[in-house]
Amino acid sequence: MSEQARVSLRRWLRRQLRQPTPQRERLEAAVTHDDPVEARRLLERFDFTDAQRRHVELLIDEWERSRVGH
Repeated sequence: MSEQARVSLRRWLRRQLRQPTPQRERLEAAVTHDDPVEARRLLERFDFTDAQRRHVELLIDEWERSRVGH
């Protein structure tokens, strides 16, 4: 994941999950450690709107595509 994409995902998560909960911290750790599978697993627990969920899933899809070849 490019640094710009990583920063974008972190910012989006922080806007959506305003409180620094353990779940948000785990999501940020998954991003930091380049682990989209863990991020998807954790996101299943969050109560996002349909639009929010689509947005973050698209970001993670892009993240996974960028990892091809790692």
